[in-house]
Amino acid sequence: MSVVVVSAGLSVPSSTRLLGERLAAAATGQAPKDARVIELRDLAVDIAHNFTSGFPAPALADAMDAVTGADGLIVVTPVFSASYSGLFKSFFDVLGVRDRRALAGKPVLIAATGGTPRHSLVLEHALRPLFAHLRAVVVPTGVYAAAQDWGDRGLDARIERAGGELAALMGALPAASGGTDGGVDSGTDSGTGGVTRGGVADDRFDARNVVPFEEQLAALRSAG
Repeated sequence: MSVVVVSAGLSVPSSTRLLGERLAAAATGQAPKDARVIELRDLAVDIAHNFTSGFPAPALADAMDAVTGADGLIVVTPVFSASYSGLFKSFFDVLGVRDRRALAGKPVLIAATGGTPRHSLVLEHALRPLFAHLRAVVVPTGVYAAAQDWGDRGLDARIERAGGELAALMGALPAASGGTDGGVDSGTDSGTGGVTRGGVADDRFDARNVVPFEEQLAALRSAG
């Protein structure tokens, strides 16, 4: 199982990256230095150019491929203006433009760093809705680390719990489809009639499944 960390930290060294590496170690049992970490600060110019040109530079394309192909994802952002950073959001925006199903069905662990505990709700009011919109499967435990949390056993316990939940999800869920239209399942969901991809129902419109309103109304009248 491969885990990729996406870190939006700006400083060197970065507490945001450190948190991501510790979460990856908890999820995989490997040393923190062995985690694949994508540093978004190194891709900031490429991300901006992608918005205007529509084409990713090689380094950005490699990062997006790594995220799409990972079995599990750990995303960590510093808090800016009580939310995720603009760089963090921009990366997932260009990823969604490239492939709107890139994260569909993928286990994702959300985390954030900040200077004060007052911003801990960023996990629930910003990060969790974002990745739910992207159709990812977000682990129940998010991890927020304020400046005073480092070295505290409470943070260690949250890291271990969240890493274990990510590992469990990666083992329980089928592999993600990679987000491309090449992995189409020829079968249909008997409940909705929608084509499925990677275990996730496709929400595209299919005219074959439409029942005219007059027929629905007639059926209701006859049932009454």
